Amino acid sequence: MTDDLAHPNERTETFDVLTMGRMGVDLYPLEPDVALEDVTTFGRFLGGTAANVAVAAARHGRRSGVISRTGADPFGRFIHRALRELGVDDRFVTPVPDLPTPITFCEMRPPDSFPLWFYRWPKAPDTEIRAEELDDAAIRSARVLWTTLSGLSQEPSRSAQLHAWRVRERSPLTIFDLDYRPTFWSSPDDATRQARAALEWVDSAVGNLEEAFVATGEHDGLRAARALLERGVHLAVIKRGPGGVLAVTEDEVVDVPPFEVEVVNGLGAGDGFGGALCHGLLAGWPLERVMRFANAAGALVASRVECSTAMPTTAEVEEAIMGGTHRATV
Repeated sequence: MTDDLAHPNERTETFDVLTMGRMGVDLYPLEPDVALEDVTTFGRFLGGTAANVAVAAARHGRRSGVISRTGADPFGRFIHRALRELGVDDRFVTPVPDLPTPITFCEMRPPDSFPLWFYRWPKAPDTEIRAEELDDAAIRSARVLWTTLSGLSQEPSRSAQLHAWRVRERSPLTIFDLDYRPTFWSSPDDATRQARAALEWVDSAVGNLEEAFVATGEHDGLRAARALLERGVHLAVIKRGPGGVLAVTEDEVVDVPPFEVEVVNGLGAGDGFGGALCHGLLAGWPLERVMRFANAAGALVASRVECSTAMPTTAEVEEAIMGGTHRATV
């Protein structure tokens, strides 16, 4: 890492949440319900699942860091600055000189249409995470390690993620986000093979119904959760949109209804859910409380334009749970 990107305070304390994977810049329309080709004004935001979950956890007071890579370009420098401003340790985010920092555009058609266009060519720097460059001690000691299916779509990040899981030895709160993006894969079958292989290494799995189907072949949320448990995870969380959230362990089934909001941008809600999930699990709350808290956090993100900077604080989530006016469901 070059000196101008080096973290100013290299510390050795244990991370509460350490995420690994996709990162980039989101360019979101500031004109709602307008076709992308007609938009004239965009907002620039930190984006990508690994970044968003780390930021969401930091908003709940958790010491979070992220393992990823960017281009050696102005957008890469923006990402480092944004991470630091949002309370995330960026020491494990390194530049790839020959690849541009990814950009993602979205179109906002509330309440339920938010198509994405990923610009990750010739390949994204975050797929160049390398096992030999990982800090094994930080990975081993992190209270939560959050990894993603999209991180398995290409090498060398696939091998790096496998290395991280081996270092963890399936320790508690090794969480696998079933973050399925079809454009990242040669075929759904390839994603399914990688997802099923990953389940042998992780402690928990989180995904929506489509993602759970890719991993298990089951359309029904409860059957998909049980299929995930059969492959060895101890906690399976299925996000069902208007159907609420389902969390299943060997001893418990928690079915939480949806938290209703007026949807502005549904993107990033799952990452807000993820950071809040990490917070609740680390706090040792009962599973139902964790799910209600995470569900509300994700919904609050959906009620805002951006993702990373939209992540709510603990106080905001608790206030929303206690009572508020909400009109649509995510």
